[in-house]
Amino acid sequence: MSDDLCLLSAVELRGRIARKEVSPVEITRAVLARAERLQPELNCFITLCGDAAMAQAKAAERQITAGEPLGLLHGIPFTVKDIVNTKGVRTTFGAVPYRDNVPDNDAVAVARLRAQGGILIGKTTTPEFGSKCLTDSPLFGRTRNAWSAERSSGGSSGGAAVAVASGIAPLAVATDGGGSTRIPAACNGVVGIKQSNGVIPHSQVQDAFGNQTYVTPTTRTVADTALMMQAMAGEDPSDPWSIGVPVPDYLGLAAPRGDLRGRRVLFCVSPPGRPVTSDVAAAFKSSLDRLASLGAELEEFSGDGFDIEPIWRAINHTVWRTRFEKLAADHPNDLSATFLKLALAAQVSGVDYQRAMFERTVLFRRVQSLFARGDLLAMPTLTRSALPIDQDLFGTIEIDGRSFDSVRPHWFPWTMLFNMTGHPAVSIPAGFGRDGLPIGLHLVGRFRADAELLRVAALFEAASDLLGRWPT
Repeated sequence: MSDDLCLLSAVELRGRIARKEVSPVEITRAVLARAERLQPELNCFITLCGDAAMAQAKAAERQITAGEPLGLLHGIPFTVKDIVNTKGVRTTFGAVPYRDNVPDNDAVAVARLRAQGGILIGKTTTPEFGSKCLTDSPLFGRTRNAWSAERSSGGSSGGAAVAVASGIAPLAVATDGGGSTRIPAACNGVVGIKQSNGVIPHSQVQDAFGNQTYVTPTTRTVADTALMMQAMAGEDPSDPWSIGVPVPDYLGLAAPRGDLRGRRVLFCVSPPGRPVTSDVAAAFKSSLDRLASLGAELEEFSGDGFDIEPIWRAINHTVWRTRFEKLAADHPNDLSATFLKLALAAQVSGVDYQRAMFERTVLFRRVQSLFARGDLLAMPTLTRSALPIDQDLFGTIEIDGRSFDSVRPHWFPWTMLFNMTGHPAVSIPAGFGRDGLPIGLHLVGRFRADAELLRVAALFEAASDLLGRWPT
């Protein structure tokens, strides 16, 4: 019975709690037991909050018994990536110098989940400061893919995606600065959205105005993503881009209603020179066929001009060097060689940084021009399935037997683009490769049309029949 509870969606758990068919105590106990059992193999948590979670569950049960009003997430377990602040629960950023750091406040997104009755069960793993697409750190080791111990979980929200994919908790708070939610979502066969800029406030980011990082939901179903967004969205004084952004009825609007007749989907497999595996190409073709069967018109667009990793790198590495230069000098022996190489990458001049910011505006307008022709964009999330567990970030990447010399632009050429433009982008399960590992479809919506993007994702999900498959 306990594992059965772990395999239910948050929406289903919410209904059962409201009908008093199951208690928050039963759910939390089951989820914690599964976490304890799977943690030695998966290594997706850095902290489990067992005692505190059970205390919250008992309080939630008393509120139900007393007939008090229930929040959206009353009694439902969730996890938080260990880069996002949690009051009274250590937040290490995956880095040895912060192993004992305990914040005084929750991030706004976390505070909102708690206010709606969600129960924090633990902090999930992240590479140091979420700096790469693989989840490992000197602080905790490697996080394994939910489907294969020989493969990486992706990153940087690898722990979040693995915890969700393996049935430990239905909801996870992740982050995404270049694909960090969508990459592990694709690797582990779950739903990972990077919402539009400003939809969910980011209260920790240091450059709020030039920000391209997001605090995000990761879930097993599109409906659960809508549930999280309903709880997390809404303006906050800490984030200028959130002010004045309305909160729609995500739960209602993101239901798989209607079809895609009258909607045009523009698609592209990859930018020139960025090949995909035959498995990914086949899954993408099947995904396009599924969208067409739902009524969508399909039109290919050119990937020319979208090989944008150098622009993303100039902006992001400038931010990292500014943030971490002193930390690296103070703790050279506590930080990984990979992180030090990233954090202290060649210094970008002020002129080159501003030129990259100009290019960011050009990219936004180029994407906007696509939306003048179509309603949605579609592309594969990744060029291949999950990388080997011992992948070197600065090593080669293999795609159908061919080796390429850089992981970032060759594995996730599409995800970084929409961090910079701010458009909503979601990775949803689209099938499996010959290696038995998940493949993701990347759908992109109009700026701040997040609810409509979720509706399309929900229609695709309902037509895909993939929700019944679980890692063994």
